[in-house]
Amino acid sequence: MNLEKSKNIHMIATPTHTAIALRPGNFSTLSEALNYAATGKTGSNFYSGRGQLTQALPYVDLQAQSINLAKRLNGLGLPRGSRVALVADTTPDFLRFFFACQYAGLIPVPLPISIHLGGHQAYVSQLSRLLESCKASIAMAPEGFVPFLEEAASGLNLSMLGGPEAFAALKESPAPLVPLAPHELAYIQYTSGSTRWPRGVEVTQAAVMTNLAGIIQHGLQVQPGDRCVSWLPFYHDMGLVGFVLGPIASQLSVDYLSTRDFAMRPRQWLNLMTKSQATISFSPSFGYELCVRRLREDSSKESYDLSAWRIAGVGAETIRADSLGRFAKALEPSGFKSNAFLACYGMAECSLAISFASLDLGIQVDHVDADDLSNNRKACLVNTNPSEGNQTRISKFVNCGVPLPGYEVEIRDNKGTVLDDRESGTIFVRGASTMTGYFDDPGLTQDVLSEDGWLDTGDIGYWVQGSLVIIGRSKDMIIINGRNIWPQDLEYVAEQQPEVRPGDSSAFSVSGPEGEEVAIMVVQCREGNSQKRDNLIDRLGSRIQKELSIPCYIELIAPRTLPRTSSGKLSRSRAKADFLKRVKWDALAPTLSLSA
Repeated sequence: MNLEKSKNIHMIATPTHTAIALRPGNFSTLSEALNYAATGKTGSNFYSGRGQLTQALPYVDLQAQSINLAKRLNGLGLPRGSRVALVADTTPDFLRFFFACQYAGLIPVPLPISIHLGGHQAYVSQLSRLLESCKASIAMAPEGFVPFLEEAASGLNLSMLGGPEAFAALKESPAPLVPLAPHELAYIQYTSGSTRWPRGVEVTQAAVMTNLAGIIQHGLQVQPGDRCVSWLPFYHDMGLVGFVLGPIASQLSVDYLSTRDFAMRPRQWLNLMTKSQATISFSPSFGYELCVRRLREDSSKESYDLSAWRIAGVGAETIRADSLGRFAKALEPSGFKSNAFLACYGMAECSLAISFASLDLGIQVDHVDADDLSNNRKACLVNTNPSEGNQTRISKFVNCGVPLPGYEVEIRDNKGTVLDDRESGTIFVRGASTMTGYFDDPGLTQDVLSEDGWLDTGDIGYWVQGSLVIIGRSKDMIIINGRNIWPQDLEYVAEQQPEVRPGDSSAFSVSGPEGEEVAIMVVQCREGNSQKRDNLIDRLGSRIQKELSIPCYIELIAPRTLPRTSSGKLSRSRAKADFLKRVKWDALAPTLSLSA
């Protein structure tokens, strides 16, 4: 591949900073950040699934177009702080509307575009609930999604809804623009809803700008000449904060591939990294795994040049070190370096990031005694040398590094006692980047946010010499006969079988006939032969009984049917709900023996 020739198609130049000094993230509001970005020669590029540049939007043009649109929105006469729902496709229109809200004193609310919940009606119902939840005054959708939006908004009495062209036809207001101030909300970010219905996180200007400064200066240590690539959805916190707002606040160019196009052609991510010689890109573990699968399936083996990729971030879900290892091995001939992997931990309730591992060290895996962790909640190191005949059951967790400056983090037990190193408990966080609450839901806010500012993340983890190790979500924990069983342990057993790919299983528990908890694992299976399917069920049940000493009911389902959240993560809560709808559990449960 001729890299010089491919780079010439970019309409946005690689970042240069000869005329103005880099001020990464040091702004009080998002409108100030865009004003700064507009002084440079950087911006965003949008690519098709075929790898063609479709649109380029320099930040100077984004600023001008957003201000123009803000004046048109002001012509609607909406009260300050009114919510503007934006169906967030990966297009320049989303950026224009998001920043128009910043200049106009309105609060943007990104909404998902993907139909994850079962088809047309399910997506419309999802949009309708979100529009009602955020009390939207107006709503915008890309032209192809306007019919969904119109149906979803029926009966909600919005002031205006439509596609970008409808808003472009509005008259400008002559009134001066008053951008959102540091104490006001910057946007409302809906959580992905992996454990419950999505909640609208209130993120202030001050909170997100503090978080962006920490990410840019400490987590990524952004350098002049850095360039970003992203396929993450704009309605997800990592996609929005990390790869829309972050590049603007650090005056970096970013190249976008839509999430749908990535899912269909994951190798385009690698092609785009090669074409732009980008240095920073992030993905959940499943994105790296998906690339590896397609590389194996493709006999032509395109050539890539990933030698410029200095930060391959990973987060947003349980980090799978094995998947990352396969990716690094497959792409090593293309110049990818395994020490580029950067583990991080965060959540929408903290704007985005809470902790980052150290740069240039790659993935650091902690091997602990799985039984000691389940029974005593202690993460005791184990010897992983197979030559010494170690029979201890091992759990592997990735070190997610140290908290960003300004964060206080504690690990607490069920009584609220602060725990020491290698004692697992719930992670609590306090800092300037935490949310003010869930929009219009004081009860739920009070459940997770104390009066003195401590946020109960709902995540379980432990300390290792000042670094955070994340185990999983507390609501996902399976408790069998008083033992804490992590669903990842069951899913890992499944993934060791040749018929099961990473991400193809979901484990949870349901109540048995006497109120006892019963472990369930739903596995996507491509095998059609009934005898081989029965063999897989028997094999999995035996392995789980041997390794975890618990019975487990196993159901095989069709490929690509496990439910996922709007951000692409597997949703165990929805998998459980679907299972209980699909399986007549009340009739089946009494027939299960303890050795099932």
